[in-house]
Amino acid sequence: MTMKRRTFVLSAGAASGLTSLNALATVADATQAVDKILGQQKAAMGRVTLVIPPLVENGNLVTMKVSVDSPMTQADHVQAIHIVAEGNPLPNVVSFYLSPRAGRAVITTRIRLGDSQRVRAIAQMSDGSFWQGEAVTLVTLAACTEV
Repeated sequence: MTMKRRTFVLSAGAASGLTSLNALATVADATQAVDKILGQQKAAMGRVTLVIPPLVENGNLVTMKVSVDSPMTQADHVQAIHIVAEGNPLPNVVSFYLSPRAGRAVITTRIRLGDSQRVRAIAQMSDGSFWQGEAVTLVTLAACTEV
């Protein structure tokens, strides 16, 4: 069975793309992801509480809770919460979009963490401001590294 050159090149490109996804992001990659969220603005520390266990046995299921101090009224509410993890293959973990109808700006979920790292939660407010909170966790069995 012979393989055409085009099939080989496409297969090799797909395989190299999968391999590059297994590489962990750098702090610079995470900073670039945050800059993309913020644009030209800065995120102030405060109003956002991110709770992650300080020691995680398995990075495949890490419980995380984010709460933002906001009245969640039409005039003052959280529009989005972005989670950025410095040590994952892709630093943008997830974004949640909210409206005043949510009632409270509290998100609880599970995420995968590729390694011990700092995780940031960035809240985008209805007035255009950004607030952030962060947590550092030690992961003993990393996720996101399967081949």
